[in-house]
Amino acid sequence: MDKKDILNIIKSKNIKFIELWFTDILGRIKTFTITEDELPEALQSGMGFDGSSIEGFARIYESDLIAKPDPETFRILPYKENTAKMVCDIFSPDGKPYEGDPRYCLKRNLEELKSFGFTHFYVGPELEYFYFKSDKMPETIDNAGYFDSMPGEDAGIELRIKTMEYLKQMDIQAEYAHHEVAPSQHEIDLKYDSALQMADKVIVYKVLVKEVAKQTGLYATFMPKPIADVNGSGMHVHQSLFKDLKNMFFSEKDKYHLSDIAKNYIAGILKHCREICIVTNQWVNSYKRLVPGYEAPVYICWANKNRSALIRVPEYKPGKEKSTRIEVRFPDPACNPYLAFAVMLKAGLEGIKNKYTLVEPLEVSAYEMEEIERKARKIEELPGSLIEAIEIAEESKLLKDALGEHIYTKFLENKKIEWDNYRTKISDYEIKRYLPLL
Repeated sequence: MDKKDILNIIKSKNIKFIELWFTDILGRIKTFTITEDELPEALQSGMGFDGSSIEGFARIYESDLIAKPDPETFRILPYKENTAKMVCDIFSPDGKPYEGDPRYCLKRNLEELKSFGFTHFYVGPELEYFYFKSDKMPETIDNAGYFDSMPGEDAGIELRIKTMEYLKQMDIQAEYAHHEVAPSQHEIDLKYDSALQMADKVIVYKVLVKEVAKQTGLYATFMPKPIADVNGSGMHVHQSLFKDLKNMFFSEKDKYHLSDIAKNYIAGILKHCREICIVTNQWVNSYKRLVPGYEAPVYICWANKNRSALIRVPEYKPGKEKSTRIEVRFPDPACNPYLAFAVMLKAGLEGIKNKYTLVEPLEVSAYEMEEIERKARKIEELPGSLIEAIEIAEESKLLKDALGEHIYTKFLENKKIEWDNYRTKISDYEIKRYLPLL
């Protein structure tokens, strides 16, 4: 759509308000609302705002920023009367893209993609989440399990259907929805798209999931590990590189049907996953999910069928060359999708550029191996805590290049503050465990 198309829709659909959306560096959605009368100016020149209060954005003495809506992201909100939304790019007053804008970070990495001769980075994320009775305690609404759907078992089925209806109204195609493994845990999978468009869709998806839950007096959360002793929520990201209409990951001759480009790309993510984990798994709570025994990957390896692997290659189906892809399984849905897609792409391209060699797949469970065997196979682990991820990220040139100086610095500053806040708090575990003994 262009400016003229949008203004015609505004008039014909009686749209009175337009919400302008963008994210801070942590992926939290920021919004301000303009009237229909202000929209032409917003489309032409953008709308000014104070960036000093946005996490990871401007300092107080350079706070003037401009939010310019992307016409392609115009959609009418199905849950608000006479209201539409648009996702914005952020600019400095001099008209240059703002270095602290996560959307620009992804755009910049997609430009690098073109220098390799590729035209599209396709992604298909699978975001898991929980429904709870409130945001105060993780009180579940059912005890169903994976794919359960009998009457009385899956209390979230109507919520998922309503969410999919909203997604369809906003031209976002969902492939399927189902109950996940843990009680009250759910998943709606989005049909793959180019990375920038998909990141825009992910932030809409998260809003819609929460909105539908709120309408029924419930609370939806993308917190990675809200309940101990059950599976946490992941965001498995299917990925492929295309040159025009050709899938550059496919090879007919290879026994895994993977091209050398695909193998180099996988090797790049495996080599650099510990460095980018701070972005794909950015919270203290993220590392409560990344533990053995709950389907989340911990050990750095790849496989075809082994779902304990960090990267899985879905089985090739004859005649479906374009669907050849890899599934990166360690990110969680509480990440910033713009930054997460950017750093995974950067790691994969680094593998292609340097022709990293891919080891053989591990088709046995790394969880069940003895530690001595994992060491013999040189199977490393993801960081075990946020502070470990921070320390690794501080030494990563790749991460700094992917994020840019501004986001890299601000992001790590924020994560260090989060870790300090966490480590200085006294938990219920400590009181119950130590107070009676010490």
